[in-house]
Amino acid sequence: MINKIILNSLLLFLLFFFNNSFAVADEIETTGDILQIAIPAVAYGVTFLKEDKPGRNQFYKHFLATFLTTHALKLAVEKERPDGSGDNSFPSGHTSAAFQGAAFIHLRYGLKYAAPAYLGAAFVGYSRVDSDNHYIEDV
Repeated sequence: MINKIILNSLLLFLLFFFNNSFAVADEIETTGDILQIAIPAVAYGVTFLKEDKPGRNQFYKHFLATFLTTHALKLAVEKERPDGSGDNSFPSGHTSAAFQGAAFIHLRYGLKYAAPAYLGAAFVGYSRVDSDNHYIEDV
């Protein structure tokens, strides 16, 4: 029951943002910005819905590992962004956060629940390239 609620909530969220109003690039970027937070937030929230305290502790570890690895790579690589706004293009923090949430759902609860999150995470990557914040290899 809870799994259906989670899946339907993610689908409704994605459908709400994937409408015919994507003519403006800013809307793509904004949607990507929202999803990069929403996907890990949903993953974290599921641990409460399922009363999964070990999963919550696992989420903390995975989130921290992803955050630290992403920012260590940004400092080590120092790749210039396509728009010239900085030298922290690789890897995309937005995309790594979104995929961390999707991968957590996948590993903890299964692919059938993670599929919408993976689609959303892929959109986050697309939005980062489309907005000229990253190169394709950064996402």
